[in-house]
Amino acid sequence: MAAEKKTKETASTGSLNTPGRTATFLPRMTMDQDAFGRFAEAFARFMGTPGFILWMTVVIVAWLLWNTVAPEGLRVDPFPFIFLTLILSLQASYASPLILLATNRQEARDRISSDQDRRTAAQSRADMDYLAREIAALRMTVGEMATREFIRAELRNELREVLQELDDERSADDGDDAGSGKKGKSKKSKKDKARSEPTASASEPTEPAEPTDAAPPPGPDGPDPAAEAPPAAE
Repeated sequence: MAAEKKTKETASTGSLNTPGRTATFLPRMTMDQDAFGRFAEAFARFMGTPGFILWMTVVIVAWLLWNTVAPEGLRVDPFPFIFLTLILSLQASYASPLILLATNRQEARDRISSDQDRRTAAQSRADMDYLAREIAALRMTVGEMATREFIRAELRNELREVLQELDDERSADDGDDAGSGKKGKSKKSKKDKARSEPTASASEPTEPAEPTDAAPPPGPDGPDPAAEAPPAAE
């Protein structure tokens, strides 16, 4: 019943209560929050300057002197200076909320700035971790790759092996050439010896051959005329 009654009352008034807000009987004042906040910050900033303290001191001393030394008919706030106390109280009562408002705005800005700094720091940390992992991966890859000194050492070893093989082949070729030269010399010496034997046999002196038909010795009476006469022609 109570809920139905309350619903009828809100329907009769023509407005519904918004969650999180309480209905008030005072009229709502709409103003620019940023403009009022800037004014509060400027006022709080001015109150924290040495100039404000100096001018407030000058005004208070002048007020006290005027209301103490001046004739009684010209005094505005005689002792105990109740009007001055009222002004200072009003100033403090207005200054405190304005300072609190400026402090709240500064705190909100600091919170937003700290959130941004925290987010930036987290992003920077993530970037640093990523870079550290990439650098570690690059170091591992470079460690597995052949360095300049390793390549030079391998090339030196290969060149030494090639030169050693060439020296071995050259020495083997020189040995073969020496063996073939000895064989050729032996063959040449044999040929020269074979050639020199016939020439040596030809150069020896030959004995004169004995005649087969020896003439008969001459007789005591001289040579035989039949033997000396040539044969007659047929």
